[in-house]
Amino acid sequence: MSFHLVVGHGPAGAATARLLAEQGHQVRVVTRTGGPAGQQSVEGVDHLALDASDPAALARAAQGAAAIHGCAAPPLPQWADRWPALASALCAAAEDSGAVLVMLGNLYGYGPQADPSRPLTEDLPLAATGPKGRVRAAAWEQARALHEAGRIRAVEVRASDFFGPGVTDSGHLSARVMPNLLKGRPVATLGDPDAPHSWTYLPDVARALAEVAGDERAWGRAWHVPTAPAASVRTMVGHLAAEAGTTPVTVRRLSPVLLGAAGLFSPLLRELRETRYQFDQPFVVDATAYETAFTVRATPLDEQVKATVAWWRDRLGA
Repeated sequence: MSFHLVVGHGPAGAATARLLAEQGHQVRVVTRTGGPAGQQSVEGVDHLALDASDPAALARAAQGAAAIHGCAAPPLPQWADRWPALASALCAAAEDSGAVLVMLGNLYGYGPQADPSRPLTEDLPLAATGPKGRVRAAAWEQARALHEAGRIRAVEVRASDFFGPGVTDSGHLSARVMPNLLKGRPVATLGDPDAPHSWTYLPDVARALAEVAGDERAWGRAWHVPTAPAASVRTMVGHLAAEAGTTPVTVRRLSPVLLGAAGLFSPLLRELRETRYQFDQPFVVDATAYETAFTVRATPLDEQVKATVAWWRDRLGA
């Protein structure tokens, strides 16, 4: 077994650190606070406080690592300002330590598509025009250029919106939906509640990050995490409510006018304007390339739903 450095301890970082420890690896998690950030401590996972955008500090923490898993992200309103330094530090640490850089990415870099009915594949150009999409695309392009120059070994794993146990404020089917759903109350959603949408199950994200770290066939390109068939918000709420025993639950679309007004006071809501297209039209990910090459498969939807409802009930004490 080997030593893995996990940068960030949000939902994806925590899940990845836990999985790697379960597989018998030595795991170190780096965050600004150095603690598990409200999550339970996991045996075999050490925590270290440092600023991951500091290249020298991150390189020291990565010495001897087989892989660096880049799972950190600045607060959404600060992406344009802080992502470049974080991406550069990850690349520098990978070059200094010789560790494989495994970057957790998303689908923002593709930007809105001329034909939204076409599933997103990894061969699409990174043509985003908004600042969040551009900065995420630039982070991977920097790592890929260094990989092609032979200076580092890098791979990116791209996920759609997170779903599942451990996903809280960062998920569109979590804090915005689950507390009300468990009480049988109406839930509100961004965009068209009947548009097909891909939801990537958090444990599958961790499994993909762990798998590509150890398989050199994956390095040098981006891959989509295996994801269950797309389902609309209304359909997903129906599955969750049925598992919770609270059906039927009404799904309401948030008024664009009210969202615009709320954005005057909320930096987060202002930032979501750039990615609204993902919920106003079909947003479907195709992970055929990954599934053809590797072993991770999307967890069956009924298992995802059962585990998610159980986790939220435990979290809320319901």
